[in-house]
Amino acid sequence: MAPLIVNEIISPDTNLLIAFLIGIGFGFVLEGSGFSSSRKLAGMFYGYDTTVLKVFFTAAITAMVGMLFFSLFGWIDLDFVYINPTYITSAIVGGVVMGVGFIMGGFCPGTAFCAISIGKLDALAFIGGLTLGIVFFTEGYPLFEEMYKANYLGTPTMNELLDIPRGVFALGLILMAFAMFWVGEWAEKKFPREEY
Repeated sequence: MAPLIVNEIISPDTNLLIAFLIGIGFGFVLEGSGFSSSRKLAGMFYGYDTTVLKVFFTAAITAMVGMLFFSLFGWIDLDFVYINPTYITSAIVGGVVMGVGFIMGGFCPGTAFCAISIGKLDALAFIGGLTLGIVFFTEGYPLFEEMYKANYLGTPTMNELLDIPRGVFALGLILMAFAMFWVGEWAEKKFPREEY
């Protein structure tokens, strides 16, 4: 929301209210999509339910195309959009740790909080583990700092790394999404599972 604040379209307090309402809406959509079920989430890794792939790819494409059009019409300045710094080593290690946790627990952090909000105790255990992991990393940061900061790339975007225009990258990602949707449908037929 920061570009809208920088351009003084909305106040910081309004920004927080909007973020709060978006968060509630996001949680509502997660729950409505069944993402509070660890079985549905784990189904992505076993091939019998690709709802996660479809929902998140659709969300990413919608946000990307929306931002491109907002930029085209001058409604938002993409230079003010925050991009997390890229540290390749820690991204790979963190991705492996989160992936293993996702498979073992059946949740990612966002879906765990969605599940706990409707009273699922397995999500409570997952959030407990997540909290312990945060404390462990925070307290042990001096031990991990060198690895954490290794292979710093700055804040490149994918289209910059590939040296192609934003629109061309967007088209490629949309085509990739359609291919992944097709693969997802194929996987669900190949590895069927009874309703849970």
